[in-house]
Amino acid sequence: MGLTGLDDNLIVRMGAGDASAFSELYEKTSDLVFGYALSIVRNEADAEDVMHDAYIKAYQSAVSYQPLGKPVAWILTIVRNLAFNKVRQRKPTIDVNEHDDVVDGVVKVSDPVDRMVLEAAMDVLDPEERQIVILHALVELKHREIAQLLEVPLGTVLSKYHRALRKLRREIEEKGETA
Repeated sequence: MGLTGLDDNLIVRMGAGDASAFSELYEKTSDLVFGYALSIVRNEADAEDVMHDAYIKAYQSAVSYQPLGKPVAWILTIVRNLAFNKVRQRKPTIDVNEHDDVVDGVVKVSDPVDRMVLEAAMDVLDPEERQIVILHALVELKHREIAQLLEVPLGTVLSKYHRALRKLRREIEEKGETA
């Protein structure tokens, strides 16, 4: 999922009231924002709520945005916080592993390779591994940037990323043998 053309200027323009900048941000990041929210909340309806709230918050916060060169990290931080709030608000009896919702949600990702990665990640990886893989493979953030975003040590990100890749490889090999 390429995010070419997404720079700090886009958020600054949005903060200045440029409606086309908001539309451009949405167009370039909606699959990413939805996929990242889904990787945390594991439910299509909740992911859509988080996505909606994230764009409202981004629009409202754009006026105070401080350019640091990574607007993707800025929007994903908003998504992450809202998604974790959504998970915390759930009643303990809600099953957050509803596979049918996850599959339906993943269909919204347009690139077939990205969709396969997301589907595999939803099934086999734990929540933190899922986030790290999505942020690195689909969002194209560096491990250092992921560590900052998730507020965990770089070594933790690296070990979880490599462990997640091993799990995904094993899953792909097992599915290949049964096909």
